[in-house]
Amino acid sequence: RMRSVPGDPTTAIVGEKAPAELRERVRRERGFDRPILVQYGLYVSKLLRGDLGESYKRSNEKVSAQIARKLPHTIELTVAAMAIALTAGLALGILSALYKGRWVDYLSMTVALAGVSVPVFWLGLLLILAFGSILPIGGNLSPEHDVVARTGFLLIDTLLMGRADLFGDAVLHLLMPALALSTIPLAMTARITRSSLLEVLGSDYIRTARAKGASPARIVLRHALRNAALPIVTLMGLEFGYLLGGAVLTETVFDWDGMGTYILTSVRETEYESIGGAVLVLAFTFVVVNLVIDILYAFIDPRVRYGSQEA
Repeated sequence: RMRSVPGDPTTAIVGEKAPAELRERVRRERGFDRPILVQYGLYVSKLLRGDLGESYKRSNEKVSAQIARKLPHTIELTVAAMAIALTAGLALGILSALYKGRWVDYLSMTVALAGVSVPVFWLGLLLILAFGSILPIGGNLSPEHDVVARTGFLLIDTLLMGRADLFGDAVLHLLMPALALSTIPLAMTARITRSSLLEVLGSDYIRTARAKGASPARIVLRHALRNAALPIVTLMGLEFGYLLGGAVLTETVFDWDGMGTYILTSVRETEYESIGGAVLVLAFTFVVVNLVIDILYAFIDPRVRYGSQEA
């Protein structure tokens, strides 16, 4: 579909002032002069061979090699945002359920509503204004530092190097973008946790546990939370997809070198194969994460049986 929108990738390759003969030759070599369906067929045939194509604006480097450098940074940001969202969201949801109808409940749900309502890019700018004097406002790492890329994940690579200073610098650069990206998943987690816990806390076995003298903390953590976990785990898979999509804006605001900035740069430069490869990889990552979430159901809820022959 990208190839059917206005814009000539030939101009991105040779420039606007290139001679007509050169432009026509590049169009033939790249196949841009062929019908859209033919171009699509050629792309699919290369894709089936595991070839995502080449970037004609980056010295014909393989798209797969570029994505291999960018994807770990986006996954690192996404996992950090997910960790913040789950930790804070679960805490707010549990407190809200335990103190239903009291000021703690109202405060928690107000925070959740604010998290859903505030645009990520605007929150990112506010964080830069508020904390830009004490935290890095852009990039993945300070420019004077150099990391040996073994896994592609900065936090892991800095630990493998045994450099606590580089690890700390990477964490500081990660804080603001992860916090900005986590707000909407945090709010959704808090609301789902609250509603799911309230339903479970009204069950007979919870009343029995209270009658036996179990403490509120034991009731929630030992009995209620596990039975309320299925909706939360389902939400995790959906949130991961949101985080991958939201990373485009977040990475742009904080100049984070990941898939978001890679896609945006590719769109500006009309890099068809780079855009297609990046979208496919992100979609595949989302599918794999949701598959893992489905498998986790069997461990969380013993009523779920995979491969069972029972009707």
